Amino acid sequence: MNAIYQTTTRDKNRFQLQKDLALAHETGVENLLVFTEDYRISGDTLQESMFFHVDSGKLASVMDHLKQGVTIEGKELENKMDFVLGSGIETPWGKNMPKRGMEEMEDMMNVGTGYFLTTPIFDIDQFARFMKQVEPFRVPVIAEVMILRTAGMGKFLNRHFKSGLVPEWVIQKLMKAPNKKKASMELFADTVNSLKDICQGVHIITIGGVDNLVEYMNTAKLR
Repeated sequence: MNAIYQTTTRDKNRFQLQKDLALAHETGVENLLVFTEDYRISGDTLQESMFFHVDSGKLASVMDHLKQGVTIEGKELENKMDFVLGSGIETPWGKNMPKRGMEEMEDMMNVGTGYFLTTPIFDIDQFARFMKQVEPFRVPVIAEVMILRTAGMGKFLNRHFKSGLVPEWVIQKLMKAPNKKKASMELFADTVNSLKDICQGVHIITIGGVDNLVEYMNTAKLR
């Protein structure tokens, strides 16, 4: 399996980033996923919610040096280090992605972003519109799929993370279903199968339900 090393830039200087990337490279890791800070999906304004707005200048400086085979201090390395960089991206903006959002994506592509990872996707139609807007970038997008086991989980996300993140019809389906687990697996399978023709992959978040992951994947016919 290809491992992905997730890191942040906000609380790290260039030397700390260089050390982390060098250690990752030594273990054989070639894929990165970089955020400003630890994962979050809260905030109503663009500045608050766009968690993929990393310190691109700092990151680019370190990665450029390592790719050339030298440290930021100018010391020659035994081997050049190259990574596939992934960046997070906020998708629930409605019909039109703000100009600022497009500019942020372009900034990260200029740094060398090879793929984007979304925040949790529940509204397929909205996500399809988003993908249509960013299609000209021709950069793979991996959709995050969160397993919702109960209606309470959906309400919690809407109350404490982002209002409207989980559509009301999803919450109602889980609330009224006589078999909660079956309804949860159906929602997961429908979401994954709907995404197959829209984006380039899925990232599954289990939220404590990892023991049941195989059942969910079998329901969605994932191998």
